[in-house]
Amino acid sequence: MLFLIEYDRLRGDIVSIATFSDDKREQVNDARLELELRMRSDAPGREVVVLDAVDEDALRLTHARYFKSAQALLPVAPGLPVAS
Repeated sequence: MLFLIEYDRLRGDIVSIATFSDDKREQVNDARLELELRMRSDAPGREVVVLDAVDEDALRLTHARYFKSAQALLPVAPGLPVAS
């Protein structure tokens, strides 16, 4: 499965996510290019990526930075309080 993700680096949020079957690689690349061209002037601080994973659960494990806050990704040292 292919995932096309538009990510706002400034906010740390996914703006959009679309899924494509593996046989739609050309379509996902066309969609990626269209998003990138539109964002050049309209959306600084955003990135567009195409990722390949078995399913969204696997994607969330391998590319957690798109789904979790920066704080949630930081390791917690024993004895230190966890920020809420």
